[in-house]
Formats: sequence, structure tokens, C-alpha cells
Amino acid sequence: MSMSAWLRPGMRGYWIPLLAGLALVGCTFFPWIRIGGVDLPGFPDVLALWIIGLGVLSTTLATLSLLTRRNSRHPLFIIGLAALAIMFLSWRIMPRAVNNRALTRAQALAIVDQTAPLAPPKALIGSGIYIGLVAASAIVAFGFTIVVRRVAQPYVVVDVDDDA
Repeated sequence: MSMSAWLRPGMRGYWIPLLAGLALVGCTFFPWIRIGGVDLPGFPDVLALWIIGLGVLSTTLATLSLLTRRNSRHPLFIIGLAALAIMFLSWRIMPRAVNNRALTRAQALAIVDQTAPLAPPKALIGSGIYIGLVAASAIVAFGFTIVVRRVAQPYVVVDVDDDA
């Protein structure tokens, strides 16, 4: 298939979920949390594995849509919503969970050493979560276009003769 076929007027928009899906996969290897100068990437975590799967699924659907010229905005919308929900929850929950873990460790070390507990450093959001939020939002926005702007015929309509 030539490059001009990939850039046909009706299907150029599918480059958005394709690139956003790749960004979702890539964001899992960036730091999600930063605590005391230590970067914690998202990858070994279960949430990052879900994000990798959703990113691969988004990239696959967008590529198939470019190749077959078929509409896949509804599934991309659902994939984007799931990825956005996971990234949003990671953004809200992960720093607090890491802070609690660091505080528990500091208190345990203080009990063992019989000293006053030191205040652990605060956990900060890393760049991976921000990249994932932007990529998931792009997929949701692309999928939402089928709701906002009605496509003339999103699916093939077959005329059935009911008079016969």
C-alpha cells in the first residue's frame, strides 16, 4: 500500500489514535512517581500493563481503520475512556499510596533503630502520567467525534424490500 493511500482525506484523522496509542505504550516506561530523587516508572505495575494493552489496542484499531477504510470510532472511544480512567486514578491515588508506604517504612526504621521517625520526602507526579493523560484524552476526543459530529453513514446501510 502506498503512502498516499494512508493519507486519503477520509482517514487522515486515524493518525491521532495511532500516535496517541503509541504514546500510551511509551508513557509506561517514563517515571510515574518521583520521590526523593528516585524515579518510579509505571511499567512493573498492573495499571501500566493495562495501559500498555489499551495503547496497543488503540494503535491496532487505528492501523486497521487506515488500511481497510472502516470506521472504528466507537471502540476507540471506549478504549480512550478506559485509559483515561486508569490514568486519572493513577494521578490521584499513586502519590498518596507512595507517601503512605514511605511513611510506614520511615516509622518501621525508627522503631527498629529506637529513634525519632524522620519525615519522608513527598511523592510527586512524574512525566509518564501527564503523557498518558494527554494521550488518553486525545483518543477520547477522537472517538467522541462520532457522537458530536454525526458521520453521514458510519456503517453500511443495506436496503431491504419490505413490500415483497
